[in-house]
Amino acid sequence: MKFLSVAQTAQKWNLSERTVRNYCANGKIPDAFLTGKKWNIPENAERPKKAKKSTPPPRSLLEVLKAEKASKIKGGIYHKIQVELTYNSNHIEGSKLTHDQTRYIFETNTIGITDSAVNIDDIVETANHFKCIDTVIDNAAKPLSETFIKQLHLTLKNGTSDSRKDWFVVGDYKKYPNEVGGKITVLPEKVPESIKLLISEYNKIKDKTFNDIIRFHYEFECIHPFQDGNGRIGRLILFKECLKNNIVPFIIDENLKMFYYRGLNEWKSEKGYLIDTCLTAQDKFKKYLEYFRIPYTD
Repeated sequence: MKFLSVAQTAQKWNLSERTVRNYCANGKIPDAFLTGKKWNIPENAERPKKAKKSTPPPRSLLEVLKAEKASKIKGGIYHKIQVELTYNSNHIEGSKLTHDQTRYIFETNTIGITDSAVNIDDIVETANHFKCIDTVIDNAAKPLSETFIKQLHLTLKNGTSDSRKDWFVVGDYKKYPNEVGGKITVLPEKVPESIKLLISEYNKIKDKTFNDIIRFHYEFECIHPFQDGNGRIGRLILFKECLKNNIVPFIIDENLKMFYYRGLNEWKSEKGYLIDTCLTAQDKFKKYLEYFRIPYTD
């Protein structure tokens, strides 16, 4: 067998002599051996293949949100979601704060100057909603529970004028019957049993789909377990469950509000209205993910 020197092999393989010596020293060239301090390399030896660099798997939206939340990154997807979800969900329920005011509160913890009067509850609930989103992110991977849902309500309504009313229960179920959109909801005495059953049946579903999550939202809103804040809590749960099940989440904005209400009102006769509305919102959210280069699956 004919042998080549390091220099000859380096020229043959178009590599540096140092690289060839490292190959020899690390046993990557079979039958190469030392004579004194010189390597002897078989003429017919094949150039070792470079090891492919392992690329980390793409991070999920939840992983990105946790990282950006922890590092307090500004202008990322976490920042975007805090402002968009808070503004739109509160706006659906009648908040008069503008999008800019909502963003300003998140970014500076102050309220922008305005010529018109500002409802203090709108400000408090906006700040509280930011905390609710953090709670959703922190607990997204956990199974849905009554404790978590009550925690969201306590956070959302803490410090509001409602929290100072004797009859209003913050962080617990309603004491008095209420309606939503002119329709009756589950009576207060039946709420604990209804919620327990809803969560139990939902958690039995092993591989939850987009439609499973929407169905839960409809049934939760029908129960309407809290005296106030049910819509926002329900949409926060929607967001959490999408994150948990690696489903692209969505935000119902002003343009979709009436379609969203119609979908809830007509669910029993036509489920497609609500599902299609949520899919439309999901398509918009995908554009956020594409902009921030966060991978997702359809």
